[in-house]
Amino acid sequence: MKEKSIYEHLKEKGLSRRDFIKLCGTIAGMMGLEFAPPVKALGKMVHPDPTEMVAKALSSQPKLPIVWLEFQDCAGCSEAMSRSSSPLLSKLVLNDLAIEYHETLMASAGYQAEKAKEECLKDYYGRYVLVVEGSPTLAEDGIYCTVAGKSNLDLLREAADGAAAIIATGNCASFGGIPKAKPNPTRACGVGEIIKDKPVVNIPGCPAIPEVTTGTILHFLIMGKLPETDHLKRPLVFYGHTVHDHCLRRPFYEAGKFADNFDGDRARKGYCLYHLGCKGPITYNACASLKWERGLSYPVQSGHPCLGCSEPNFWDGGGFYQGQSAALIPPAAKTSALAAGAGLAAGSTLAGINSAKKNRAKKALASAAENSPTDSTTAAPPEKKEE
Repeated sequence: MKEKSIYEHLKEKGLSRRDFIKLCGTIAGMMGLEFAPPVKALGKMVHPDPTEMVAKALSSQPKLPIVWLEFQDCAGCSEAMSRSSSPLLSKLVLNDLAIEYHETLMASAGYQAEKAKEECLKDYYGRYVLVVEGSPTLAEDGIYCTVAGKSNLDLLREAADGAAAIIATGNCASFGGIPKAKPNPTRACGVGEIIKDKPVVNIPGCPAIPEVTTGTILHFLIMGKLPETDHLKRPLVFYGHTVHDHCLRRPFYEAGKFADNFDGDRARKGYCLYHLGCKGPITYNACASLKWERGLSYPVQSGHPCLGCSEPNFWDGGGFYQGQSAALIPPAAKTSALAAGAGLAAGSTLAGINSAKKNRAKKALASAAENSPTDSTTAAPPEKKEE
């Protein structure tokens, strides 16, 4: 018997055709399909209609089974997903795309839950998407994180074996996150460091932005493949720009107007938080464009510096509130994670040097930067004193 399409399931639940098209438009925008390359039709190249592409896929594709595992984590990504302010997208993924197993969100528990997972791994072998939240642990063959008497390593490898694709959501699953912070006694790591024979995409963040996770799942459903990624396996559509690129405080950054403490007049005026340790110029994420709570706000907008939580090793990356911790990175094009780490290390090192030496070091770096390729998105502006 032919499986019902996703649209047929939605229609049975009372979704009107009008609302279905609105949903398809929302998904298309979330996935960045308005920038889809042209295709050949009737002998000429035309740009496909994004909403039509999504509608066609949802009208023809059956439900996408999802197995969601949790390892060393706080369940923050699941909590964010369940409380997403984009109810159409979160409801679609959580309720209508058939999450077959999720320890936190499923009604069953214990043996019933494990049986449901085993049946899913068997019945949908080669078709399901595996979502991993939390960091797997390598120490002592994974015994520091066990579920139902099985180590997390065995659970991960078992579920990855029949997965069509793997999505690591949150910094913990992507890069090891907070469990990997020094001294890392459990040898926490990212999923991609263990699974090498399957396509893996990373959705880092602490927690991951719900719309980024749902958008990536829907991309696989509609396009039949994971989205294009950067060198850290992050989807370019969501991680192609830094937080700084779209930051609403950037005009103050360009004007050299910075807050010098969290409770001063400059902070109240919305000045740039760069000197309070903001990692926005070296952090790639969609926080400033997607924001949270239906675009209401994000950390920098609400007065807190970006912590760089979508980058590897962010917890050990030079301190959250060290002023100018990222300021010594030369304005090279497309700052890489390695360059970011080097900049943070340089900032921490110079913090111990006396003021005169620090100023000489800054001038030397600035001079070197003038002779290197520039990129305004990563360059530190000259400081200006307010009159």
